[in-house]
Amino acid sequence: MAERVWDRYLTEQDRAHLALDPAGQRGAGRRPALLMVDLYRRAFGDVPQPLLESVRSWPNSCGLAGWNALPHIQRLLLEARSLGVPVIYVTGLEAMTGWNRTPRADRPVVDGEADRVRRRYEIVDEVAPVPGDVVLGKSAPSAFWGTPLAGLLVGLGVDTVVVAGESTSGCVRATVVDAASYRFRVVIPEECVFDRHEATHALNLFDMHQKYGDVVPVGDAIAYLRAPEGAE
Repeated sequence: MAERVWDRYLTEQDRAHLALDPAGQRGAGRRPALLMVDLYRRAFGDVPQPLLESVRSWPNSCGLAGWNALPHIQRLLLEARSLGVPVIYVTGLEAMTGWNRTPRADRPVVDGEADRVRRRYEIVDEVAPVPGDVVLGKSAPSAFWGTPLAGLLVGLGVDTVVVAGESTSGCVRATVVDAASYRFRVVIPEECVFDRHEATHALNLFDMHQKYGDVVPVGDAIAYLRAPEGAE
C-alpha cells in the first residue's frame, strides 16, 4: 500500500493495531456536492509566504500549505463545475464572533490591520464563487452548525459531500464529523485540505479516514465525480 501522510507519526502499537483492523473504504454515494470550507483571505494572506513570515500580518494564515493546496482545489473545482456538481462555499459570518481563540492582548497592531479585518472572510480569487454557486456564512467551526446546509443538501438530493478547504484539524474536521452524523457519505481529497501545523494535518486526516469518511488522492476524488453512478 502506498505510504500515507500520517504514517510517519504512528507508533509501533498503532501499526500493530491497524494490521489487525485496517480501515476500509466506506465508499461514496451517487449524488455528490463539493463543499468548500473557509477558503478565505485570512487563511492565505495576500501573497505566498512561509508560515512564520505570513503570520506577522495574517495571524491565522496557514502559510505555504494553503497556497500549495490551491492548484489541487482549482482542479477539483473546475471538474465539479464542468460536471454540474453543486458547489457550496462556507465562510465566516461577519456579525458573529466568540467561538475561536481570542487574540493575545499584547499582540502588536501592524499597519493595515483594519483593512485585513474587513477582507478576512473574502474567498480568495483563485477559487472564487461564480453565479450558480451557493455561499453560506457560518458562526462556528462546522459548516452545518446554525446554517441551512443540511436542508440544502437534502433538497438537492445529495448523499455525498466532497470536502475541500481548511483547517484540517479545525473547521474541516468539524464539518466532516457533522456530515457523517447527518449520514452523508464523506470524501476528503488529501491534497485539497490544509492546516498550519504538519502533524495535526496528518493525524486529523488519519482520524477522519479511520472514523468518518474516505481520505483519497485528488485524482481519485475527480474520478468519483466523473462516475458517481458506479459508487456503492
